[in-house]
Amino acid sequence: MSQLLSDTARNRQIGIALVTAMTLMFAVLDTSAKWLVQTVPVLQVVWLRFLFHTILTTAIFMPSMGPELFKIKNPRLQLLRGVMLALMTGLNFFALQFLQLAETAAVQFSVPILIALISAWLLGEKLDAKRWVAICVGFAGVLIIIRPGSQSFHPAIFLSIGNAFLYAAFNLMTRKLASSDHPISTQLASAAVPTVLLMPFALWQWQAPDGWVVWAVIVLTGLTGGLGHAASALAHRYATAAVLGPFLYQQIIYMSVGGWLIFGQIPDFAVVVGASVVVLSGLYLLWSELT
Repeated sequence: MSQLLSDTARNRQIGIALVTAMTLMFAVLDTSAKWLVQTVPVLQVVWLRFLFHTILTTAIFMPSMGPELFKIKNPRLQLLRGVMLALMTGLNFFALQFLQLAETAAVQFSVPILIALISAWLLGEKLDAKRWVAICVGFAGVLIIIRPGSQSFHPAIFLSIGNAFLYAAFNLMTRKLASSDHPISTQLASAAVPTVLLMPFALWQWQAPDGWVVWAVIVLTGLTGGLGHAASALAHRYATAAVLGPFLYQQIIYMSVGGWLIFGQIPDFAVVVGASVVVLSGLYLLWSELT
């Protein structure tokens, strides 16, 4: 059920539309999270984000899928994937307390570069000289964003880097699970695991959200997180990663707009240059998969 559908122009268009929706959902998620962590404890925000993700995913897909929604064939991998998603989200939300949205998004775009590196290291996939150059140039772009030793450097950037490494491994695991489990069941499992694991920590430091606006934004994080992950999984049923890859980078536009509208933050020159280098390196790696 989760295998790639026939490669037609119509299916590619659907896949691109889904991945566009995904980037918008994740941009809204991160913007909402950055706003929330200014007043609500981070672990509580992370837990509530997954709690509402679980509730909303069940409510939306249970009527059409029934008991199939809860069937998984690889419980150990699903458990590991859920733990990884909890760690990734925690690192990202902690980083958002101190960094601009555009900065965290730019570092996140190193994921295709990291996937190529991890695939060569763990899976034995061969990389030619041009791909190695692209990887090195991509990491140079990350260094431009980080600016170690400068006054603009903030240690929280290492949280974003750790999140990027985990996200690369997370994507490789998602590919493996795609051959056995339904994508929506995978998304539900990935939200349910962090909900259970983080509940004691969130309740231990519980701080009641102040007013209905805060609660509305909390629900929004769960909704956009769930819909974003579902759109990502479904998009890869309609089109290949090589087709979808270039459209992932539009997320930095939405993140930059969100940072400007909500927080009055405008990416500086180094972030723009570094992000451009990382994006171009990632696009080259994606293009090389087609040649």
